[in-house]
Amino acid sequence: MLYTIPKIVCDSHIPFIVEAIRKEWKNVSIYPMEPEKIDTSAVHDADILIVRTRTKVDEHLLKGSNVQLVCTATIGFDHIDTSYCESRGIRWLSCPGCNAQAVCDYIEEAIDEFVQTASPTLPLTIGIVGVGHVGSKVAEMAERKGMKVLLNDPPKGIGVSLDKIGRNSDIITFHVPLTKYPHQYPTFHLCDESFLNLCKPGALIINAARGSIVDEAALVRSRYPYIIDTWEGEPDINPAVLNGAFRASMHIAGYSVEGKRNASQMCLDAIAEQFSLPKIDLSSYPYIGPSAARKNNNNWLSDISRTLKAHPKDFEALRKDYPLREG
Repeated sequence: MLYTIPKIVCDSHIPFIVEAIRKEWKNVSIYPMEPEKIDTSAVHDADILIVRTRTKVDEHLLKGSNVQLVCTATIGFDHIDTSYCESRGIRWLSCPGCNAQAVCDYIEEAIDEFVQTASPTLPLTIGIVGVGHVGSKVAEMAERKGMKVLLNDPPKGIGVSLDKIGRNSDIITFHVPLTKYPHQYPTFHLCDESFLNLCKPGALIINAARGSIVDEAALVRSRYPYIIDTWEGEPDINPAVLNGAFRASMHIAGYSVEGKRNASQMCLDAIAEQFSLPKIDLSSYPYIGPSAARKNNNNWLSDISRTLKAHPKDFEALRKDYPLREG
């Protein structure tokens, strides 16, 4: 169903969208909200919902509402009950690839800081689990750095077995969605105790995908060095996991100005298509937010890690206030 004057409820921490809609879609009402304020009463008469991973979109939230379109300005979508949406005729979409370059930049910085500190034997072998938008960019980056690259992506029929990744890799980085059902190639606790028992001594484990891909308790017990950006139970993160990390960050690997712009653009394009609105081009819109940090500052991940370890209870506040990286 099309609406003459759609109402949008939007997570207030998604840049570009609010100012662009208010300027260019005069007949559209948009209500930016803190994610914890997006509840059943807030969305009851909304036509469109724009969220991040902090909002659980399910029957509890949507039942009885007018919502026709759910956009998440993120790659991952396990916070959306897609089956419920589809059963109610509610269109949903995520933004695959929107921040792929930003995550790749994060992985490159993570590797550089590890090499500087650990001085491992070169050349290194990197195992990349998941070869989608992000994993493919990480593979290109690693090859440019002279690393041997092993790929693993069973759904695509690409690469070697996960066992071979474990036994042969000096660095293992995960770039898969979070799935739990057998027919979907489940990735929940893909990196578990049995996998870690296969790994080379001293292998670096990196998780900048989804928190539950790694069994964090097993990771701490393994004593392997690890870098973690996505956490089980975030924002209530496990202090033992945080303290044991070589580097740690607050789910900001994909936080770049361009990545956020891409995600917002994809959301606006979907809204324009479904509700017969003129397209908005965000390329001329400046980023309004915390002063952006240059991604090529030396050891910027170390600075983030130090801050998070000093203030673990401020995980969410640090994430909200994170200054987006620029090229």
